[in-house]
Amino acid sequence: MVGYELTWQQEAATRTPTLAELEDLVGFVASQVNHPDHGWLLKQKTLFLQAVPGMLSTDSLFDMPPEHTVLSIKTSELANPTTLAAVQALRAGGVGILLREADLARVGSRLGTICSYVEVRFTGADVAAQARTYAQLKTSNIRMVGRPVTTWADFDACAALGLDAFVGKLHLTPRPGSEGQGLNPSQTIILQLMQMVNANADLVQIESMLKRDAALSYKLLRYINSAGFGVGREVQSLKQAIQLLGYQPMYRWLTLLLATASTSGFSPVLLETAVVRGRLAELLGQKALGKADAENIFVAGMFSLLDRLLGIPMKEVLDTIQLNEDVVKALLTRGGKYGPFLALAEACELNSNLVSSLASTLGLTPEDVNKAHLSALAWTQSVTT
Repeated sequence: MVGYELTWQQEAATRTPTLAELEDLVGFVASQVNHPDHGWLLKQKTLFLQAVPGMLSTDSLFDMPPEHTVLSIKTSELANPTTLAAVQALRAGGVGILLREADLARVGSRLGTICSYVEVRFTGADVAAQARTYAQLKTSNIRMVGRPVTTWADFDACAALGLDAFVGKLHLTPRPGSEGQGLNPSQTIILQLMQMVNANADLVQIESMLKRDAALSYKLLRYINSAGFGVGREVQSLKQAIQLLGYQPMYRWLTLLLATASTSGFSPVLLETAVVRGRLAELLGQKALGKADAENIFVAGMFSLLDRLLGIPMKEVLDTIQLNEDVVKALLTRGGKYGPFLALAEACELNSNLVSSLASTLGLTPEDVNKAHLSALAWTQSVTT
């Protein structure tokens, strides 16, 4: 995964935002992903911001690291000399620029001074003609991003054309022949542990099961001793680690571990999507339902992609482990008290126009949703890298 794309929803399409609104918007984004002490929370990921001309002169852009920031803008906007000058100034300062809807033949040799990325409209027809068009770009420092890429045949064609990246949801579609082989031994033990934790089994039994897998024991001790958990002293006993963690947080940790323990060769993007979805759904439901229910929503979010991560049907996943009834409802119908939060998280992930209505139904403001989404993206980097 190269990075994340933030795009406008609804209102921006019907009116031009004021400079003050744009300043606030960019400042809000910067405050969520660029921490004053910890730096860029998205680690190696780039943030692609869909820009309008007024955004190019906001002071808040200085709060974003240029090496991790790309502003995408319509090529037609460059007809305005002021906008063109602003774009060139940002490029000189190291900020990335992605051109959308570019006529590559007309822009020609000026591309290098204007952009670092160019979006190409990929079509499966006449690939030879596209290859000729992109040949010159392949020898430059400009990276090509394909859109849309909806099938694995399109993906292979883009790779053959030398495109650097694509925008799409292809990770949600298994590549033919790459289906998983079912549960591996480590995942089987994790599922058994989840059953035991769900049944509030004796700590000695849980400890005994953990000891069957040295890697799992190591991961638990590393997790409990991490700075994020904040124990304050080193924990060396598995039993003590289980006691400190508690049943519900341990169940949540095992859910995350179950996905990451796959050896089926799935796309790492799929794992990252599952973690973001689970964390986003959890944050969206935290205020309304409380911490305990929110942790169940995280489990629902993770399990919603577990069938693809494990390479087995959802029914088999649900037959394998006893889940909370509301979690099952959320997974099967997006119903129950957790389902609407999972549906909203999915809508955010897919950039659906249902985001606004789903959020409104749950009493969430655009700021609530955006803050939760950016926070989920940042949190995911800390647990998957």
